[in-house]
Amino acid sequence: MIDLMLDLLGVAFLYLSIGYCLRHQTAKSLDDASLIPFADDPEVARRVEVATGKKIDAVAPEPQQARPGWGNLEI
Repeated sequence: MIDLMLDLLGVAFLYLSIGYCLRHQTAKSLDDASLIPFADDPEVARRVEVATGKKIDAVAPEPQQARPGWGNLEI
């Protein structure tokens, strides 16, 4: 019986903790956060926009330039 009470108390604590952490979030901010993983690849962002109908502000990554002393190493 005590195990059941502790389990219910744990679930209630988890539910209230998550609700407390997300209390200032809006539906738009949560939706934008779910699309962040696709924002750095314009091609994938376009495919996700077509599939979901949601606008993603994609940013192309800056081209990588070789640093001095960092060349191609042939092994």
